[in-house]
Amino acid sequence: MTQTAAPSSTTTPSTTLSGLRSLYLIRVAFSLVWVALVTATSASLVPTDEPTVAAAVLLVVYPLWDAIATLVERRMAGATGSADRVGTINMALGLAATAGMIIAVFSTVGKALLVFGIWALLSGAIQLVVAIRRRRTVGAQWPMVISGGLSVLAGASFAAMSSSATSTLSTLAGYSAFGAFWYLVSAITLSIRSRREGR
Repeated sequence: MTQTAAPSSTTTPSTTLSGLRSLYLIRVAFSLVWVALVTATSASLVPTDEPTVAAAVLLVVYPLWDAIATLVERRMAGATGSADRVGTINMALGLAATAGMIIAVFSTVGKALLVFGIWALLSGAIQLVVAIRRRRTVGAQWPMVISGGLSVLAGASFAAMSSSATSTLSTLAGYSAFGAFWYLVSAITLSIRSRREGR
């Protein structure tokens, strides 16, 4: 659920705004589909259970998709310098989470929740930093600031509940749904800014 690149000085604002808006909408669609599938296939899975094949695939795909989206966003924004380093770190984090999840899904749901929680916490922190930096070049970043902060809190919560017998795997659906909401808000905010600049 992260964004990691700030546009370089050679990227035109209109192109950046349009590209980010489109990417955000794609992320919204992906998250909503993921939420529906997790809800439909994983509602009864508790930390002591072994993930089903469907749940395992969904858990592995989520951080992998985030790493891919980060790569697309970096290229779109033409990130350089510190922004490029942050993007590289976030991509590496997503790939590491994917590898960790591949291992975790052969164990228990609790292990998968722990891996997901650590990844959500760290990627949320990165999103928060990038959104704050991007305010100067792109603007309209307050939804991503909120989203990053919530991701940090959610990640800590998932890690804590990974050993709780009362939690279920479907709790991750709420995280993704909130992420989709904030990406949608951000896309709308960028659209409003783009129209104002076009006048």
